[in-house]
Amino acid sequence: MRISVIGCGYLGAVHAASMTELGHEVVGVDVDQRKISALCAGRAPFYEPDFEQLLGHALDSGRLSFSTDIADATGAQVHFLCVGTPQKHGEYAADLRFVQAAAESLLQVLAPGELVVGKSTVPVGTAAGLAAMFGEKVPGTLLAWNPEFLREGFAVRDTLHPDRLVYGLSPDGDGATAERLLDEVYAPIVARGIPKVTTDYATAEMVKTAANSFLATKISFINAMAELCEATGADVKQLADAIGYDDRIGRKFLNAGLGFGGGCLPKDIRAFMARAGELGADQALTFLREVDNINMRRRIRMVELAREVLDGSLLGKRVAVLGAAFKPDSDDIRDSPALNVAAQLQLQGAVVCVTDPAAVENSRREWPHLDYAATPEEAAADADAVLVLTEWREYRELDPVAFGALVRQKRVLDGRNALDREAWTAAGWTYRALGRRAG
Repeated sequence: MRISVIGCGYLGAVHAASMTELGHEVVGVDVDQRKISALCAGRAPFYEPDFEQLLGHALDSGRLSFSTDIADATGAQVHFLCVGTPQKHGEYAADLRFVQAAAESLLQVLAPGELVVGKSTVPVGTAAGLAAMFGEKVPGTLLAWNPEFLREGFAVRDTLHPDRLVYGLSPDGDGATAERLLDEVYAPIVARGIPKVTTDYATAEMVKTAANSFLATKISFINAMAELCEATGADVKQLADAIGYDDRIGRKFLNAGLGFGGGCLPKDIRAFMARAGELGADQALTFLREVDNINMRRRIRMVELAREVLDGSLLGKRVAVLGAAFKPDSDDIRDSPALNVAAQLQLQGAVVCVTDPAAVENSRREWPHLDYAATPEEAAADADAVLVLTEWREYRELDPVAFGALVRQKRVLDGRNALDREAWTAAGWTYRALGRRAG
């Protein structure tokens, strides 16, 4: 099939390259010339494991191209909308300007019988509005909503080997046609027997926000338990292990620490709350406000813990911060807990040096007042304390004996409960972590 992907950011670029792996001819369209130039040259504009290799293979095959001209999407049987929906400035609600602009640009090339597929995370009700617009402007076009469930660091795998497909379809006869076209797009995936949920627009739109809200709630639950563990002397890691054996609960996403960040969970739960308020159902999601509050409190507590470890004062103390991205295997620093903590430490008088395997350049552009280092060894030179705030494998595998020779004081704060506490304490380090006894 000939496919267009409108929006070539993180979601769109990965989706476009992945669709060529399924055998399709794909054109990716974006208004950002620098981004398009990089993609055309086979350079990923973001860090994502395996993506640059996939991109190069797709370009070499001749089935993938990129453009800034929407006219190049002419003749595609299926058009994917993959633009961002950031949080509105000063509000909780999602900003749909980019979705609306992308949809309006498609009107220039859309023809009857072609399918528009929304993948962006949008407030419930958006798809119905777009379907009405397309139906009025270009009668005979089809619309489906096919939410994405990508995890940064696993985006290629999640696209080509998803754990489910969700189709939000029109209730009339056009829905069956749209389903057949989507099945053709995803034919190799469908053939593997991947679970498929066919539903209405509203349910499909809610699946992504509901899933993210559940995950955010689970993370904040264990972080609330960490607060109680600190008050009682209990150990949150052992607590999580114990309750995680219950298969109704499960161990995933029960890792206490700094909490969540990034471009999805924080803004998605806030947009979910905002939309519920618009629909007169705000009472249903009031618990998400506390989920958000717990998440933000973890950052404050980490700064307090650093002050405690540094003998009650941050002033003039040298602090190494290992990690800037909001999660490992990513260069995404949006709403990064690690950078938030680093900035607060510096604001309160510490001399802070930040390092990260992938996110230093992004961090330097957004947080130029912080100091940066290329390696953890450079960041930790003569440090009074080391904070591990993103659980990169490189940091989990540090040798505490060799690393201890670099610092002024062997004091480590494990912001992600990612280190082997026994190994670090055996090497002479004072070990502290959120929700765990001092070691």
